[in-house]
Amino acid sequence: MSREGAGAALVAEVIKDRLCFAILYSRPKSASNVHYFSIDNELEYENFYADFGPLNLAMVYRYCCKINKKLKSITMLRKKIVHFTSSDQRKQANAAFLIGCYMVIYLGRAPEEAYRVLIFGDTAYVPFRDAAYGSCNFYITLLDCFHAVKKAMQYGFLNFNSFNLDEYEHYEKAENGDLNWIIPDRFIAFCGPHSRSRLESGYHQHSPDTYIQYFKNHNVTTIIRLNKRMYDAKRFTDAGFDHHDLFFADGSTPTDAIVKEFLDICENAEGAIAVHCKAGLGRTGTLIACYIMKHYRMTAAETIAWVRICRPGSVIGPQQQFLVMKQTSLWLEGDYFRQKLRRPENGQHGAAFSKLLSGVDDISINGVKNQGQQEPEPYSDDDEIHGVTQGDRLRALKSRRQSKTNAIPLTLSISRTKTVLR
Repeated sequence: MSREGAGAALVAEVIKDRLCFAILYSRPKSASNVHYFSIDNELEYENFYADFGPLNLAMVYRYCCKINKKLKSITMLRKKIVHFTSSDQRKQANAAFLIGCYMVIYLGRAPEEAYRVLIFGDTAYVPFRDAAYGSCNFYITLLDCFHAVKKAMQYGFLNFNSFNLDEYEHYEKAENGDLNWIIPDRFIAFCGPHSRSRLESGYHQHSPDTYIQYFKNHNVTTIIRLNKRMYDAKRFTDAGFDHHDLFFADGSTPTDAIVKEFLDICENAEGAIAVHCKAGLGRTGTLIACYIMKHYRMTAAETIAWVRICRPGSVIGPQQQFLVMKQTSLWLEGDYFRQKLRRPENGQHGAAFSKLLSGVDDISINGVKNQGQQEPEPYSDDDEIHGVTQGDRLRALKSRRQSKTNAIPLTLSISRTKTVLR
């Protein structure tokens, strides 16, 4: 990192003589041998409350396309390309997040190495916070995000050669279903369906029928509902899906019995699993995070970072500390689980996952499946004053967002850059 212009700019060299990252306190003047660009007002985080990042997976993809296109442009072959950001600390953090992700994904940099490039002097990036209303006492850092992206690549969660930008940006919108893949071909997080599709109190409600064909097309076999009953589960079961209810209150954390039952269901599911609560953010993100921590040994902070990169706003308030507290026990359960699968008697039939959990961490309380039983009564503690919960507020905020047209064309693909994903 170098300082230029008597303190007017701080510049980090990402690719020698080709690509730099800069914090500028005044707009740069054009130069024949330097190309400046900024994404501060182009790739913007849509906040719920005081949250401001990290930017989502589609924006990371768009940014990587943008950099690769500039690096291959004939008109820029002899120019130094400088991605600059302003003095706004939140924009700095998101800009640093993007170029750090580029270093990890396309330059093969270790997370720590990418982070070191961006740290200089007394520069410090503000950490990212959750989408809860009110104060925050838990944060994730840029380094957490870079580790999350690196591990997502290693485990096959992230592959921009097969990433479908159009599909991501279509289905993440509230009016189009409000769903995101957290692990491709394994976990979808989506907002809770209602008995019928309509626009109600500022947010879009979708019936189960909205999702059935998409789920069938993507080999979803199992639906897990975490909030109170807003639709008849038979709408899904009659269409051939397994459906499970694991209720716990909006904004709260699951019991050990619920965590165990969730993991048991997921480990026995043959296809992909679609999980929802009211907004598909807090409870949904928390339980999917438990699975990721157990089976991929990611830290709580890395897991929260990855889930939020896929689905911004996920994991809220005390759910963050809950995941930190569960980290060690979930890692131990995962170690034991994998050890059991490697035993000869399991052979190639290790899919009978639930039988392998009985000795883990003294978990002896069995959750109860209500498959084939009468629909349970909704939890009364899912409601706050006037029946408006955290999930309701988050859904309404997401529904009211105005669609924005991004400057980078949707047709641009990573494959056109001929850059190999490392």
